[in-house]
Amino acid sequence: MTIVKRGFADVAHGQMHYRQAGESAELPLVMFHASPGSSRQLLRLIEDLGTTRRVIAPDTPGNGDSPTLAREETSVTRLAKAMLEFLDALGLERVDLYGSHTGACIATELAILAPDRVGGVVLDGVSTFSPEDLADILDHYAFPFEPDVNGAYLVNLFQFCRDQYMFFPWYRRTRAGRRDNGMGTPAELHAWATEVMKAHDTYHFNYRAAFRWNGYDRLPLLTRPALLLAGENDPLIEQTRELSAVVPIGRYVELARFDDPAFASGRLEAMRTFLVSTT
Repeated sequence: MTIVKRGFADVAHGQMHYRQAGESAELPLVMFHASPGSSRQLLRLIEDLGTTRRVIAPDTPGNGDSPTLAREETSVTRLAKAMLEFLDALGLERVDLYGSHTGACIATELAILAPDRVGGVVLDGVSTFSPEDLADILDHYAFPFEPDVNGAYLVNLFQFCRDQYMFFPWYRRTRAGRRDNGMGTPAELHAWATEVMKAHDTYHFNYRAAFRWNGYDRLPLLTRPALLLAGENDPLIEQTRELSAVVPIGRYVELARFDDPAFASGRLEAMRTFLVSTT
């Protein structure tokens, strides 16, 4: 059984929390999670990949147990700079990168910012939105959950996490917005909601930065080899497939549904094969 350890790294804006597992002579793999949770969302993947290499997964600033950069709107570029500080704090000279959704935007920007520090880049679901969709999402998707004496904010926070399983966007609770997806287990929902609760008034900054990020503008600047992945029922699958065409050194792999046992094994095999090829 892979042991996942936890730690904190001192950076300019505070102490960034991270999970890590494994040891290897290969390049370490740094993994960036999706919004709105934390590196806990990547626990299974950390355990699986940690059997053959060193894996480090930070909570991005303002998520989980990592402090926010500032209590204001931010950008993916700023988040990438913070991650470069994180690499420096851990003495990581060169790494491979993995990012899921928001994490994929951050991984891309870090590879653009410091290509000499990066081997290969795995982007698991990448987004870019039309002006109309972006305006709608910014108006409705991610806002802080302010505490109240009745605890209603906890119910709203839980429903926000739950409805992301069933709809995309989560607030479009219609037949057209319904996802072809299963519901998480009570334990999974509890763990996810708990991580969001830790960052109830800061999680939305990174979400909104990722929504504003334009893949068609930024991905052509990526000079490192990239693997783009998407599960069959990932709400970002069409965007990921289309964006793979603008990546200079990249390829796209479509995976099984999230609830298919072949999804986890297929993603693991695709990642391992790609990362070996970039060394």
